[in-house]
Amino acid sequence: MTYFIMIPLLLAGFVFGRLYKCVCKLLIMLLVLPQVLKAQKITAPIVLINEQLPVIPKEFYVANVVDDRDDQRAVAWLLPVSAAGAIPASPYTTDLKGGTLAALKQFVNFALPPNRSLRPVVIHIRKLRIEESVLPGGSVEGKLKISLSFYLQKEDQQIHLIDYTGSAGYNRPAGQMIDVEPVLRHALQYGLTYFNTWINREADTNIKLAKGARIIFTDYTEQPEGDTIYYSAKRPLRWDDFRAKPMGGKYEAEVFPSIGYTEEVEVVKGIVNVKLAVKAYVPKSACWVKPDSRNDYSLNHEQRHFDIVKIIAERFKQKLRAEKLTVDNYDGPINVQYLESFHEMNVMQDQYDDETRHGTNTFTQQQWNEKIDKELASFK
Repeated sequence: MTYFIMIPLLLAGFVFGRLYKCVCKLLIMLLVLPQVLKAQKITAPIVLINEQLPVIPKEFYVANVVDDRDDQRAVAWLLPVSAAGAIPASPYTTDLKGGTLAALKQFVNFALPPNRSLRPVVIHIRKLRIEESVLPGGSVEGKLKISLSFYLQKEDQQIHLIDYTGSAGYNRPAGQMIDVEPVLRHALQYGLTYFNTWINREADTNIKLAKGARIIFTDYTEQPEGDTIYYSAKRPLRWDDFRAKPMGGKYEAEVFPSIGYTEEVEVVKGIVNVKLAVKAYVPKSACWVKPDSRNDYSLNHEQRHFDIVKIIAERFKQKLRAEKLTVDNYDGPINVQYLESFHEMNVMQDQYDDETRHGTNTFTQQQWNEKIDKELASFK
């Protein structure tokens, strides 16, 4: 930088000398002042510029920001300006104006204006830090590290969704500072944009983001038929299904039917579809009959044991249809109702055998036949 100064030649020497000293001081101030101003600007709290992102969230709003950093003293550890070849002094710290947490909350609310009809999300700041260090040759390297965790707020609990980790860097001459605010701002914007993209992609299929749950029932079947018979009105019991060795005692025949279910879960358009295939079944290898008891009346008695299991299976479905399932606990009501239905099945089977005296009371047997047929017909 060159300065041209015109001084009249008629001035006395001592006047020239005093002017010369003043001009030298002025030149020194003009050369040093820009660096001083820059240093003062950086050492002051960093003013984070609020900008609205060019995206409008459709699936969430930020309900809160939590500062979980290990070191919450500042966001930047910077080296002061130093002359070429000089050893830089120790780094100094600077924070966001108004405090990191308050500044970040304001920044996030401005970047993504909250729509409280959407899902509430809480952002945990795990790391947000810029550090400068001296490189070989005397230049300065700055590194930013950022780590954000996103949680879904559900009443009094937070459900972890996803983490974002990013980094950025820059180099500068040792004698020239840079404004680190854009580095911080862009890193935060990238993190928010990343989460918005993720939740838009996951909203329809991620079970953590599901808005409701429902049960879809089917009856379990098996093709081809093996040892197990799964209940079907078109597939009644036959004597050749009784494959176990006859047992001693006063009974003529015996079957051991039971209930169960298989479960598959799929999220479709934000709804958890719980697909239950309900089983009313009897294993052939557990059924037995004495050789001289193979008649239609006895077979009907054993078939009614199987019919009772089908009735319990349908009651199990009815009870679950009346349940209001939640995304957080849809398996709980299913398990409870299954255990209750299993107990109900055993009680009804014992009642049937006690009242019909294992089929020997023909009048009561006919009453049970009619009762069972009536309830089976009601399910259709």
